[in-house]
Amino acid sequence: MSLPFTALADPTRRRILDLLRRRPHLVGEVAGELGLSQPAASKHLRVLREAGLVRVRREAQRRWYGIDPAPLAELDAWLSPYRRMWQESLDALERHLDEGRGTEEEP
Repeated sequence: MSLPFTALADPTRRRILDLLRRRPHLVGEVAGELGLSQPAASKHLRVLREAGLVRVRREAQRRWYGIDPAPLAELDAWLSPYRRMWQESLDALERHLDEGRGTEEEP
């Protein structure tokens, strides 16, 4: 589990995943769309691939990179209890704010 988190800690790699979410891309496309050098894009894609977050499809000399959703589903499942905790806290804050607004609106 720590390898995907480590890979996702870098904002550039998160931007790459956002890009790959739309469709698979070649390294040059990733580099061009994100303003990276091709070696930098390749390095980030290698880290994402080693973390299991992207997969590579070879087509002659070309390598297409796309998202592998399985590790993201595992991350989502792991985060689920924390998401519920945050939601409960936000719900409590909303109730508190609603109660405060209610007392201010009364004459």
